[in-house]
Amino acid sequence: QVHLTESGGGLVQPGGSLTLSCAASGKTSTIHYMKWYRQSPGKERELVAGATTNGDINYADFVKGRFTISRVNANFTIDLRMTNLQAEDTAVYYCRAGWGPQDAPWYDYWGQGTQVTVAA
Repeated sequence: QVHLTESGGGLVQPGGSLTLSCAASGKTSTIHYMKWYRQSPGKERELVAGATTNGDINYADFVKGRFTISRVNANFTIDLRMTNLQAEDTAVYYCRAGWGPQDAPWYDYWGQGTQVTVAA
C-alpha cells in the first residue's frame, strides 16, 4: 500500500503563485506515475499534469505555460509549481500515483486533496 501526503495549498490572489507537493510513502515500488488532478464544485475531476519515473511529463492544455510539474525523484515526491493563478483555478487538488493503463491501472492511489483558492 502507498500513502500520499499533499501540502502547499492555500489562499492566493489572482496572478499569484503556489507550489503543491506530494510525497509517497510505503510500497513505492508500485509507482510508475505521479499526477495532479483537480476538482471544482459541480465539476468532474480533471487531470492537471503528470510525470513518470521514465521522465515523461504531460500537461492539460489549460495549464500549459503556467504550471510546471517536477520529475518524480528518488524519494517519490513531486511538486506542482502554479503561477499566474486565476479564479478558475480554484479547486481541490489531488495527488494520484500508481502503475498501469490509464483506464485500469494495476496499482492506483489517491491523496486526500489540498484546497487551492484564488480570490482577491
